[in-house]
Amino acid sequence: MNDTSSGPSRRRPDPSGTVSLSPGSAGPERPGPEGVLAALRSPRMLTVEVLGGLVTAFALIPESLSFAIVAGLDPKTGLYAAFTMACVTALLGGRPGMVSGAAGSTALVVFPVARDHGVEYLFATVILGGVLQVVMGSLGVAKLMRFIPRSVMTGFVDALAILIFTAQLDNLIDVPWQVYPLVAAGLLVIVLFPRITTGVPAPLASILLVTLAVVVLSVDVPTVGDQGALPESFPVFGVPDVPVSLHTLGVIAPYAAALALVGLMESLLTAKLVDDLTDTSSNKTREALGQGAANIVTGFFGGMGGCAMIGQTMINVKQAGARTRISSLLAGVFLIIMSVTLADIVGEIPMAALVAVMTAVAVTTFDWNSLRTLRVMPLSETVVLLVTVVSTVVTDNLAVGVVLGVLTAMVAFARRVAHFTRIVPTGPGTYRVEGQLFFASSNDLVYQFDYAGDPPEVTVDFSTATVWDSSTVAALQAVRERYAGHGSTVTFTGLDAVSAGYIDRLEGKLGGAG
Repeated sequence: MNDTSSGPSRRRPDPSGTVSLSPGSAGPERPGPEGVLAALRSPRMLTVEVLGGLVTAFALIPESLSFAIVAGLDPKTGLYAAFTMACVTALLGGRPGMVSGAAGSTALVVFPVARDHGVEYLFATVILGGVLQVVMGSLGVAKLMRFIPRSVMTGFVDALAILIFTAQLDNLIDVPWQVYPLVAAGLLVIVLFPRITTGVPAPLASILLVTLAVVVLSVDVPTVGDQGALPESFPVFGVPDVPVSLHTLGVIAPYAAALALVGLMESLLTAKLVDDLTDTSSNKTREALGQGAANIVTGFFGGMGGCAMIGQTMINVKQAGARTRISSLLAGVFLIIMSVTLADIVGEIPMAALVAVMTAVAVTTFDWNSLRTLRVMPLSETVVLLVTVVSTVVTDNLAVGVVLGVLTAMVAFARRVAHFTRIVPTGPGTYRVEGQLFFASSNDLVYQFDYAGDPPEVTVDFSTATVWDSSTVAALQAVRERYAGHGSTVTFTGLDAVSAGYIDRLEGKLGGAG
């Protein structure tokens, strides 16, 4: 089960003796994550993995129930999804330590199909969504992650922390006053317990101690059992009872596509976040394939589908210190065992204990350094970060925030590159073009020449420029036509192979441009 990385591109030796990085690399190649065999050989490491899986399972249960209820489904569909998603991605995914389950983002995507067409159509949607994720993974979509800039990732992390915290507010409003000291006590345990021992994860100690206090003191506060009924049996295999027809495909395809895109984006972003936290690399293509396989299995076992659970992953990796597939697998195993066989005990866990854990996760996840660097960052990157955070928090959808952040970054980048393009007169009727020529930088190209004052023979040197698109070819065509209108001819010199190829293929075929 050891992983090979396909994260950053491999380094290429440079004759000068320096290290050169291929496009998309952010630095020297990271090592792969620690493997299962290493954990099995180390009792201490194995203990961390087992306890990490246990505390993560506790945190998975209430959210899985809540997301199923939000989607108008039987609560067990959320727990079944958490079980199958966690186990399958642990075995087949590309990011050890990451935990998948029934996520809120995917619940929002698929609940309309269950509401309008029934739960069997939901299961079919989840299966098709998984198939689409496998296809996208096979096509290498995961490799596009390298194009997400740091400002978007920082905004993603900060928005994630805010969403994790705001998700706890429902458990802090209109509740008995005893909830507040219990949450405070839970947070205190999480902060102080590591000073006593690191043998037991602080979140697990917090859950156990707060639960013990509630039981001993007979405090009446909301519990996990209040979130919904736990299942009485393990999930069983079943084929969705829907007609196999084009009509069915037409009903489920839009929701399946949305599930595939949102789930894959959130999972790959979470994988990248864990890479950064652990300073290791992971196989994003394998993760995409694993997410797809997990959703396929989930649909056949009566689950509502899902993706990476960011909060629970932070508990497993950051709070508990787990690093391998063992913890992720055991999180799913412990969840289903506790839900089915220990339902009465698990149902008594106070929500205050879990609120304390998730609040600690939110505080430690937020990149506080990003607030201090806002003043020194370039304005464009600050805008990208803020767009990502605000759009994510407003829509309550991490995928929407990331897409808007990336689009903003693209516009900012195009605008910045366009400013470095210049037309330099080098003599009578001679010019030199400098920079990258594309739609954003070539719009004003046609206005940079002295058509009336130049001699009959004009030369434009492109040895320090590159043509990238049809917009530039159209602009150059307009330059030729304007010079022709003044009785002059223009020659383009110094074109590289890419630029010459664009001009040869497109000039004269784009219609009037000037």
